[in-house]
Amino acid sequence: MPITVLLVDDQELMRMGLRMVLDAHEDIAVVGEAADGAVAVRQAAALHPDVVLMDVRMPVLDGIDATRRILAADERCRVLVMTTFDLDEHALGAIRAGASGFLLKDTPPEDLVSAIRVVAAGDAVVSPKVTKRLLTRLADPGHGSDGATATAAAPGLGDLTDRERQVLELVAEGLSNGEIAARLVLSEATVKTHVGRILTKLGLRDRVQAVVLAYESGVVRPGA
Repeated sequence: MPITVLLVDDQELMRMGLRMVLDAHEDIAVVGEAADGAVAVRQAAALHPDVVLMDVRMPVLDGIDATRRILAADERCRVLVMTTFDLDEHALGAIRAGASGFLLKDTPPEDLVSAIRVVAAGDAVVSPKVTKRLLTRLADPGHGSDGATATAAAPGLGDLTDRERQVLELVAEGLSNGEIAARLVLSEATVKTHVGRILTKLGLRDRVQAVVLAYESGVVRPGA
């Protein structure tokens, strides 16, 4: 079965371009479009797409609230946010609402297709070149700068083993499981197990939320 996708953007030309890119792949099927967040919520409820490509700045209902409502109604669905600016606080808001990552609108077509496949498989898109720049803005003194503050901000951090905390730091750097395995000289299966335990202990949905927590709690700081 192909991966079903709902396109959400208030620019018709943008939706047309996305459809052209995705229609060229047999394993992806665009099942609907929406020009604002309110329509997106209704379309998602009716179509049950695997992935929603979500713009963040739209009329009627923005992408943040739309993401929150869609995921509250269907936990199986995955939202992939598309934004024009890599330091867009609206994109960060959508990730906090449960989105599985975000891409810039000028992302190469092959990277877009790859990202859709990744999130449809239950993983998340964490770009070291984009996500890290955005989330670094959270790593200031007001968001926690030492171990005690970090633990207070996210109590579950205290339950992590030293190895799990090390893996969390590398996840926050945007490394894939394979890259983490190479860095720590572990098998990829072992890293996957560590990531799963981290998400469970911290009560997180996916690695994107783990990245947000790592920056907000001070586990990762600017220049780390």
